[in-house]
Amino acid sequence: MPDLTAVRIDKWLWAARMFKTRSAASTACSAGHVKIAGESAKASKTVKPGDLVDVLTPGGPRNLEIVALGDRRGPAAVAVTLYLDHTPPPPPPEEQALEGIRERGAGRPTKKNLRDLRKLRGW
Repeated sequence: MPDLTAVRIDKWLWAARMFKTRSAASTACSAGHVKIAGESAKASKTVKPGDLVDVLTPGGPRNLEIVALGDRRGPAAVAVTLYLDHTPPPPPPEEQALEGIRERGAGRPTKKNLRDLRKLRGW
């Protein structure tokens, strides 16, 4: 395997297992869901070790620092070594439960209930 100095971001995201397919990684780049050092990145943008990448994956937003380069998808154990994850931990379960869960069979929410839900969620 040749020594890599730079790799396309869509290839790297695919190799790091952030997306199941390379085309999904490319689509995320073109949709503006991938930012390198705070700026939106096209799929052809090259990355190198030390770059900071913010990406919106199907599993949620991730803040990554590139440690190693890879252009081929391999085992998950190898993919984890390509980056350092600086993503903050998810909120505790009790905070998630407060986000307006309605009782089963409570019926359709009224306008007031919807307004209260939006206020609770910060919309």
